[in-house]
Amino acid sequence: MAGNDLGSLLGGLLGGSGGGSQGASGSGNILGALLSALGASQGAGSGGGSNPLGGLLDMLTKSGLTAQKDSWVGTGQNQSVTGAQIQQALPDDTLQKVAEQAGVTPEQAASDLAQTLPQAVDKLTPQGQVPQAASLEELVRQQSL
Repeated sequence: MAGNDLGSLLGGLLGGSGGGSQGASGSGNILGALLSALGASQGAGSGGGSNPLGGLLDMLTKSGLTAQKDSWVGTGQNQSVTGAQIQQALPDDTLQKVAEQAGVTPEQAASDLAQTLPQAVDKLTPQGQVPQAASLEELVRQQSL
């Protein structure tokens, strides 16, 4: 399934570094599940050229996490976020889908995302800006990750 493919891509991108997840590629699976869920919800509503990463960054901005998001996209030190902040930033149904795909509780999914999002966004935005791409797979290919 697409979430598993994204998980493999992102697991490799992050060098398999987990951050507390018990699954072998926990960080990739949780990020793949998130971006898959965001891509599905965007495909249903907005037909524009936005990708799941752009949608995620917009959600973080609207939730008051602009400084953290900007630090991940930018070239400086990455600021951290908490699981509670991620829970507030994501729609409940999205977090529930992510948790189900990853086989964890929504609270654990939010905590795992808080651990892995800074590094993942940083690696997906190497020039300090979000590249234009129609899908996460295209984005990863563009960045040669």
